[in-house]
Amino acid sequence: MSYYRDHGGGPEAQTHVHEVLGSTRLAGRHEHDHRFAIVSGEIIPIGMGDHVHEVKFRTDFFAEHYHEFCGRTSGAIPVGDRHVHFLMAVTTLDDGHRHEFRVATLIEDPTGG
Repeated sequence: MSYYRDHGGGPEAQTHVHEVLGSTRLAGRHEHDHRFAIVSGEIIPIGMGDHVHEVKFRTDFFAEHYHEFCGRTSGAIPVGDRHVHFLMAVTTLDDGHRHEFRVATLIEDPTGG
């Protein structure tokens, strides 16, 4: 499935997305971390009424390298009348090391009714 879906129906057919921002854990010969901030892909339905989101990012640039990640969030985790998603994974191997990270997405449609 494509990171961005072609709905053919214009903006009204678009599903929701989540902001995702965080930092990696320390790693490397010279211990350091990286930051990332992105918007997830639209919903990917799973199971009975649940969904996940595809997440792709490239970290900031540090000491002549960066890392990438491509994967999917957990299913929806209710927060009041909204939800978030969790993601725990590892970046690509670059400059001889990887970074672990754990992040919760920001709430969907934070200003919506």
